[in-house]
Amino acid sequence: MEPVNPFVERVLDLVERIPPGKVMAYGDIAEYLGEGGPRQVGKVMSTWGGGVPWWRVVHSDGTGAAPDHVQRCLDHWREEGTPLRGERVDMRLARWDGRSGDFQ
Repeated sequence: MEPVNPFVERVLDLVERIPPGKVMAYGDIAEYLGEGGPRQVGKVMSTWGGGVPWWRVVHSDGTGAAPDHVQRCLDHWREEGTPLRGERVDMRLARWDGRSGDFQ
């Protein structure tokens, strides 16, 4: 496994701050941090994201991390009251902008 670098730490710290019932897309995280891109954030999450609420990081269309994690994502989303549209997160209602207590 690669050593943890400052970008990895920043991504994981931000993911830990996403409130229950809210999500950020991979690209949202990169934009918020002002560095990297969706693929780099995805790499961080796939390598080191197991210890943070990974289900709160989604694709921009509201789908979960990976096809083999759909049921686990749905279980977490339902438990947290995340707004859904079918088996996807309703991004209009659930997207978090990164400001504590200030939701889009």
